[in-house]
This record gives sequence, C-alpha cells and structure tokens, in this order.
Amino acid sequence: MESLFAHLPGYKIVMPSNSADAKGLLKTAIRSDDPVMFLEHKALYRQGFARTPEPDSDYLVEIGKGRIVREGRDMTIVTYGAMVQKALNASKEHAKKGVEIEVIDIRSIVPLDSQLILESVKKTNRVLVLHEDLEFIGFGAEIAAQIADHAFEHLDAPVQRVAAKYAPIAFAAPMEDYILPNENDIREGIRKVMEF
Repeated sequence: MESLFAHLPGYKIVMPSNSADAKGLLKTAIRSDDPVMFLEHKALYRQGFARTPEPDSDYLVEIGKGRIVREGRDMTIVTYGAMVQKALNASKEHAKKGVEIEVIDIRSIVPLDSQLILESVKKTNRVLVLHEDLEFIGFGAEIAAQIADHAFEHLDAPVQRVAAKYAPIAFAAPMEDYILPNENDIREGIRKVMEF
C-alpha cells in the first residue's frame, strides 16, 4: 500500500514501528505545513513489543530520519512498521551463530533517509530489504535501487528483498500468513545474503 502513496509528489509518508515513534511522528505531522500520510499497522495494536515508555509531551520524531535499532557489522536489514520486530527477532537468532545484523527502521517512507541506509550498507557490505508491501513493484524495490545506484561498489552480495507475495491479501488468517513475510522467509533471505 505504501508504494502506491509514495507516487504522490508533495506528500510525506510515515509508518511507525512502536508507540513512542507513533507519538513523535504524529506530533511532527500535525505541526507540518505539508500533507502527511500517517500509516499505522493494525498488527502493532496491543502488542507488548510495540509498547514503549511514554515520551515527554515535547517528544518529536523528525520526518525523514530513520534510526538504527540494532548495531551490526555483518549485514544490514532495512525495514519499517511491523517488520521491525521480525527483523530484530531474526538478528537476535543469528547473533547466537556469530552473525551481527544491523537493523534500520526507516520510520519515514517519504522522504527516505537514504544517507542512513547507505552508511550502513557501506559498513556491512550486505543488505536485505524487508517489508510487507508486495515484492513486485513494492517500496523495497526503490530502496534496493537507491543502494544499487549509490553503494554498488560496496556490496559483497546482491541486494536481497523479502516481501509479500504478489497476491491479494486474504482475510483468512492462514492465507494472510502465507502471503506476508514470515520468520522462515527472513531466515532464507539472510542465508542468501550471507552465503553469496
């Protein structure tokens, strides 16, 4: 869905992964003179991992600034929204195997914090783009293109994408689980990047 909205010039688009970022981004969006599309992922509602301590009343998150959620040296996962927690889970699992994965939460689709992404890719030399949008013409393709355009010579492996299958999202939970990226898809994506 976010790639559809990203084609509207002049709009800012944000998608928080936790309650603190939701508060900070929403307050910043309200204060913005530009139109801001605020996308909330329903799977984050009432989830313990999405809860964060209540930031103070002046807490703002700059639109267009991502953050490194977990430091790493072996590869980078670029993600946003509900996929941040899945990326963190995968990075913790691989840390036990000696693979240190850096996780970036871009928080803002438009404008995209390309500088943060490129700095991380130049450090780790490997990258996986993880998102729930469709893999075919999804927003991850733009992130991959930015990396290919500006950090190609730093890559030790092709950019890997893990995203939703090209199909309508089903209402039935088992079908939705099949279409959307899951832990096994992420593990396989990491394996492809690390074994290249």
